Amino acid sequence: MAGVSARSRGWSSLCRLYLRVHAVQPSCGRACHGWQRSVKSRGLLCLMPSSRLPVQAQIRLYSSNEPKEGSGPTELNATSSTEKPTAGLDPGKSEQKFTLPPDPIQVKVKAVLKKREYGSTYMKNNFITGVRAMNEFCLKPSDLEPLRKIRRRSPHDDSESFTVFLRSDVETKAMEVWGSPEAIYRERKLRKEEEIAYRENLFRNQKLLKEYKEFLGTTKPRLSTASMFLKGPGKVVMVAICINGLNFFFKLLAWVYTGSASMFSEAIHSLADTCNQALLALGISQSARTPDPGHPYGFTNMRYIASLISGVGIFMMGAGLSWYHGIMGLLHPQPIESLLWAYCILAGSLVSEGATLLVAINEIRKSARTKGLSFYEYVIQSKDPSTNVVLMEDAAAVLGVIMAASCMGLTSLTGNPYYDSLGSLGVGTLLGAVSAFLIYTNTEALIGRSIQPEQVQRLTELLESDPAVRAIHDVKATDMGMSKVRFKAEVDFDGRVVTRSYLEKQDIDQVLQEIRQVKTPEDLEAFMLKHGENIIDTLGAEVDRLEKELKQRNPDVRHVDLEIL
Repeated sequence: MAGVSARSRGWSSLCRLYLRVHAVQPSCGRACHGWQRSVKSRGLLCLMPSSRLPVQAQIRLYSSNEPKEGSGPTELNATSSTEKPTAGLDPGKSEQKFTLPPDPIQVKVKAVLKKREYGSTYMKNNFITGVRAMNEFCLKPSDLEPLRKIRRRSPHDDSESFTVFLRSDVETKAMEVWGSPEAIYRERKLRKEEEIAYRENLFRNQKLLKEYKEFLGTTKPRLSTASMFLKGPGKVVMVAICINGLNFFFKLLAWVYTGSASMFSEAIHSLADTCNQALLALGISQSARTPDPGHPYGFTNMRYIASLISGVGIFMMGAGLSWYHGIMGLLHPQPIESLLWAYCILAGSLVSEGATLLVAINEIRKSARTKGLSFYEYVIQSKDPSTNVVLMEDAAAVLGVIMAASCMGLTSLTGNPYYDSLGSLGVGTLLGAVSAFLIYTNTEALIGRSIQPEQVQRLTELLESDPAVRAIHDVKATDMGMSKVRFKAEVDFDGRVVTRSYLEKQDIDQVLQEIRQVKTPEDLEAFMLKHGENIIDTLGAEVDRLEKELKQRNPDVRHVDLEIL
């Protein structure tokens, strides 16, 4: 009845009804201003907004005179369009027996941190080194002294940590020193011009110093370069240069004396071998250069480039000239003089070339045994291109000497010069086959090929056996040449193990004290930012540890790139 009357009388009647109910039951909860309060039984559902909005009120009344089983309460809804009054209910008695149980108001507020907009470029939290700060912002070491210094984990193997500065601090200091970005740009441009002039002067001074040394002579031998040619592939190449140079000289004299096409092919063959091995020596010396910013992975591929050019040179000089001389001998045969001296020179050449071949074979066997490979696998994979070139050239030289001597013998026995020309064509074909093999193997090495599947499996198992690693994906292991491997993989790290590794290094009591002090969202943000950054540093340390283990257990692995998945 009260609800119906409130509907007809409007807002003022509903307020009086609300006050009358609270006068009967003073222990009821506070009036709800702007909040919805729910009463499950004998309750009052009210919405008291601060502005005039539609108000709903529900009153559930129970009759104590005629209780019936299974009958529900008679409900009066002030918002219903048609409603009948409750029969047998005294308004005064119902008003006196109407009670509201105490029900505290429960309000749930969801705390949400304000999202920060960083924009497309945000570099205020970036770290830069002191050298970069001085180069890019034209500052002096004294300008960096008052700035905040931060110790960070070093990316280099030779140091554990290094000092960096906040980019925002450096930019602020640069503005204080120079006044405007335009002044910084002008100073940077001026320093660039001075650097170019310095490099030009340095080049000029080095040229003058070189001329001065050539004029007076130098007393300091290049021990590093000389030591490279006293052992290993350098020793093999130098022995081959000396022997092939002597062979070329004596074969050239024999060709001039006899006019044999086969002897001419052998002389050209020895000349080509001498030039190619000199090129190999140049490649060996260049491959030992220290890596620079323009070539961060070094110059080891210079050996493959020199071997590739050597293969092309053998094809052009050796095979081409031998074929040309053999074809000309078939088209225009010439009588051959006494071949006695030619046989003697070929015999000496066979001994010298055979000795060089034995030196190359022994060096390859030693290197193959060190790498755990067979002789054939070591040669096919072109692990040492310089020694491979000497091996193939000397093998071709020994076979060429035997072939040339056989054809010259047939010519001397039969008097037919065509056998000698056929010998020249045979030597040219042999040289062409050797050059094709060298071009193929060195091209494969320069393109970048994968290492053996067994080695890849061993590296992958080493990573997967670590407790911090969940899975390994997209594994690439590339042979960079000269027993240098570059390993790249995407690693799925176990965040729980990394976090536990971080917690093991912390004072747990101090961390718990920090957790107890977290009362507001701002405190929570500060706590998470502090420990979150430290956990990221721990993850970086785990990556460094895995890279170091890979290099220690596999000496061929020189460059490791582990990407966090």
